Amino acid sequence: MTLRMQKGGGVFGATVDSKSVQAIAGVQSLRAKIRSGEFTSHTSGVAEDFVQGNVVILPQKYAKDFAAFCERNPKPCPVLAMSDAGDPMLASLGRDIDVRTDVPRYRVWRNGELAAEPTDVQSVWRDDLVTFVIGCSFSFEWALAKEGISLRHVNQGKNVAMYRTNVATTPAGVFYGPMVVSMRPLNANDAVRAYEITSRYPRVHGAPVHVGDPSVLGIADLQKPDYGDAVEVKPDETPVFWACGVTPQAAITQAKPDFCITHAPGSMLITDLLNSQLAH
Repeated sequence: MTLRMQKGGGVFGATVDSKSVQAIAGVQSLRAKIRSGEFTSHTSGVAEDFVQGNVVILPQKYAKDFAAFCERNPKPCPVLAMSDAGDPMLASLGRDIDVRTDVPRYRVWRNGELAAEPTDVQSVWRDDLVTFVIGCSFSFEWALAKEGISLRHVNQGKNVAMYRTNVATTPAGVFYGPMVVSMRPLNANDAVRAYEITSRYPRVHGAPVHVGDPSVLGIADLQKPDYGDAVEVKPDETPVFWACGVTPQAAITQAKPDFCITHAPGSMLITDLLNSQLAH
C-alpha cells in the first residue's frame, strides 16, 4: 500500500507494510468515532504513530493569499494538503477523510469573530470552500516519545500549552499577525535531544524556535496559555517553544474574513499517513 501527497507540496510515497495497514484500520475506526460525535476531545497522545493536522477552511477568494501566507511562514504553517474548491474529501491524506465531519471539534469564524464550536460543519459547508491541512506538533511528539523523552502534558492527559507571541509573521495579502508557539518543559539534556530530533521533521514545525526565557517571546506567564492547558515547569527544567499551527487562527482574527472554519486548538484531523514518513 502506497500513500502519496497530491496537493500542498511534497510526495511521501512510502510503502506501508501489513502491520501498518492494521494500524491504519485502527485510526480509521477512531475517525469513525469522531464522525459520529462519540469522540470530541483533544487529540494529544492519540493515534501516536499517525500524522495529525491543523485545519483551515476558507472561501476561495481568500485561498491565494492564505497559500502565500503559509509559503512565507513555513515554520508555523507547513502545508500538508490543499483541496479543490468545494471538495470536502482529502484522499491524499487517507481513505474516506471528510473534513466536514472528521475533526473532533471545529471553530466557525464570521468576520474574524468566533461564532461557534460545533463537532461537524456539514450545515455550514459551501461549494466555494478550500481546505488547508497544516502540520501539527503532535506528530513530532511521537518521535520524541520513541526516543524516550517524556512529555508532561501527554502524561497528564492535557492539551499542549500554546501562546501568542510578540514575533510577527510575514504578511501575505490580508493575512498577518503574531506567531503562536507550543511549549513543552524539558531538562537540559532532553532539550538538546529534542532540538536534534524535531529538526528532522520540518513538515510538522521542525526544530524549536526558542529555548528558555519566555519573556523574549512576549509571554508574561506560562501558567496562562492563550490556548490549551498549563503544565508545571520544574526548577530543573527549561521551557522549549515550537512554532504552532494555531498561528493561522491569530491571522484570521486580524484579517477578518467574512467566513472561515478551523479546528479547535488541540482537536486535530488524524490522517492515515505515518509520522515515520515525514522524517528527513
